[in-house]
This record gives sequence, C-alpha cells and structure tokens, in this order.
Amino acid sequence: MTKTKIIMLALGALLMLSACNDRETYAEMKEKERSAINQFIIDKGIKVISETDFKANGEVTNVANNEFVLFGSNGVYLQIVRKGCGEKIKSGESANVICRFLERNVLTDTLQLTNNSLYFASMPDVMQVNNTSGTFSASFVSGVMYSVYGASVPTGWLVPFPYINVGRPVNENDEIAKVKVIVPGEAGQQQASQYVYPCYYEITFERGI
Repeated sequence: MTKTKIIMLALGALLMLSACNDRETYAEMKEKERSAINQFIIDKGIKVISETDFKANGEVTNVANNEFVLFGSNGVYLQIVRKGCGEKIKSGESANVICRFLERNVLTDTLQLTNNSLYFASMPDVMQVNNTSGTFSASFVSGVMYSVYGASVPTGWLVPFPYINVGRPVNENDEIAKVKVIVPGEAGQQQASQYVYPCYYEITFERGI
C-alpha cells in the first residue's frame, strides 16, 4: 500500500467520524469513548493494574498476564512489552527518536494508520523528544504521523518515556523499546481529540543518530 493510499484511507475515516459526531453532544461522545475502551479491554483480555501496583512491581507490566497500567491523570493505559536497550532520555536532554507504529481506532475497530510496511522501511517516523526536569515534550519532524496529523505528538505517546530506555542495538541480544498504549481522545492526535475517539497503538522507540 502506497503512502498516498494510507493517508487517503486515514482521512476518509476521519471524515466519516466527523459526520457522525456532528449529531452527538460532547457528553455523548465521551460516554461512547469510555464504552469503547471498556469493551476493548474485555475483548483483548487485558488485566488493568493501578499505578501503585505498577510502582511496587518495579515499573514493569507482566506481558504474559496482558497487564496494562492505567494512569489516572490522563486515562492512558500502558503495557511495556520491552524496556529497551541503552539508557533513558535524561533530564535536560533532547534526542531524536525513531518510531515504528500502528494506530487502531478503538471506536470503529479499524487499523487507521501505520508505518509498518515495506513501503516505509526506509522512512520511519522521527520525533524530537525533550526531557525538561522529568516532563517530556516532543514534535514530529518527519513520517506518516507528521504527514497526516502534523508536528504535534500525542501526549499519550509520551507516557512511556519515564519507564523505558531509548537506545540503539549494539550487541546481538539488544532490543529496542516496545510499548502498547490505549490513548483516549484528550491525550491523542489532533483528530482523535477533536472528534473524541480512543486509539490503540503499538510503538517501538529507537534512538536516532
């Protein structure tokens, strides 16, 4: 599938959502979003753990038990599949981060966007991530997310950074960080925020050169 086709499909899905949402109140859209997330959790057999349990477990999630930690401040659910090689992005540091991802619209249960294809093998998404005294911010500088949604990085994408390493494989057994995230519209990309729908992401993070 070409880059143009992927972008057109994503935009088509957004137009359909826009037409539906014009007939709903914000409260109705929020309730529909909550119901969609709850149903997704049930369908996928996800075990939700608290931030307290997450910290007590050493800030890891049990992948075998399909654990996701729920962050109460933003409603984001996070599973750390791999902590990753290398080091965390330190306070005061800026880093280019290479991302591979898939984005599934939880409300419509459809694959909405991805750069995990042969066409994008040499063109991953890249974002500049900044750690300011433990607060992370970021902007896309290139890639599919940048082409469709612009430079703003969903805040839900930033939730994993305090808990993962962002490095480059050096040894044979080194693996880059991988996470799964359920992101409500308020913490999502601009269209998800505007039309109030949640997205599920699988993302890998690798430090750029």
